[in-house]
Order: sequence, then structure tokens, then C-alpha cells
Amino acid sequence: MDNSQFESLADATLLRLQAAIEAAGGKMDAELVGSILTIEIESGGRFLLNKHGPNRQIWLSSPVSGAWHFAWSEDDQAWISTRGGERLEELLGRELSAASGEAIHFG
Repeated sequence: MDNSQFESLADATLLRLQAAIEAAGGKMDAELVGSILTIEIESGGRFLLNKHGPNRQIWLSSPVSGAWHFAWSEDDQAWISTRGGERLEELLGRELSAASGEAIHFG
């Protein structure tokens, strides 16, 4: 994947995640500024996602499980963790659901 493809794919992913969180409403707020998506939980937790261009990854900082790096997998057509193979949407959905008490799923 070249840099242009990475930028387009990462931007689209961050926008999609933001839209899903905003659509869920409730106890979460999502704000995308530049290439950083900040998700605030009403109870005080903060998740940060950002593009990391040099490695062509999306990075997640979670108050639940710490730091994660996700690389695009052509085979899976998904962002996959570099430490264990978990999908970004599955991990984030599970952690946001637990932190907010609201079920959230990213289609």
C-alpha cells in the first residue's frame, strides 16, 4: 500500500468510527480533529486513535488496555493488531461497550 492509499483508508476508517459513535449517542462523545479521533466516555475515560503515517498504521491509546498498533491486512480487509491479530473494530467496540455501559458495534 502506498502512502496515498494509506491516508485515504485511514481517514475513511476514522470518519466511520466517529459516525458510528455519534449515532450511538448516549454516554460517549467523539471528535475528529486533524488525524486524531478522541472518544470521551461520560464516566471520564478517554480513547485516542490516530494515523501513524511512517508505519502506515492506526494507533489506539486505550484507558482499558493501553497502546495498540493496527496495520491494514489486504487478506482480511481490516485493520489488524500487530500484537495478537485482533481487529480494530472488535477491540474498540468491546472496550467502549465495557467503559460506557452501552453496546456499540462497528459494522
